[in-house]
Amino acid sequence: MPANTYLIERERRVLESARVGIAGAGGLGSNAAMLLVRAGMKNLTIADFDRVNESNINRQFFFRRQIGRKKIDALAENLRMIEPDVNLEMLDMRLTPANAVKAFSRCSIVIEALDSADAKKMLIDALLPSGRPLVSAAGLAGWGRSNDIRVRRVGRNLILVGDQTRDVRGGLAPVGVRVCIAAAMEANCAVSLLLGEEL
Repeated sequence: MPANTYLIERERRVLESARVGIAGAGGLGSNAAMLLVRAGMKNLTIADFDRVNESNINRQFFFRRQIGRKKIDALAENLRMIEPDVNLEMLDMRLTPANAVKAFSRCSIVIEALDSADAKKMLIDALLPSGRPLVSAAGLAGWGRSNDIRVRRVGRNLILVGDQTRDVRGGLAPVGVRVCIAAAMEANCAVSLLLGEEL
């Protein structure tokens, strides 16, 4: 039985045949991946080099028993608990300007889910010239102000999610409630783009 039995046949076909890339398997990436699989996506490429640690448990799609494991391995296990037939390409790598384009070359859309502003900028600069849509997030630390987290289209292929102001550098904690709102919005943008709906 499909992960999402509420889809009509055309929607199911589109989501099951597309491949979405996710740059990072932390708070944004792990939750966006979980939501995409629940939405009916079958093909994901996810790149991350980090390991699960205790500080991740408050906002990332991992469990205490997975502390110390590679994020890509733990996330693959968790996603397959939702949908055993999901086709995962898990890349154990730190993304750079030299390897980012190749890493996501088979993807229709890429979700940026990296931690630092510099890494986000690097990925945007590397991937935007490829012409594929890129969904990026910034400004999602702390809690409250849910309605400040918005979706903005910048140019033809860049979609920004967040309030663009509230981040951990301002002394705000990375808390699961706001991080998960932004991850859900990134996933929703990817599904909307694939199905030709308004963002």
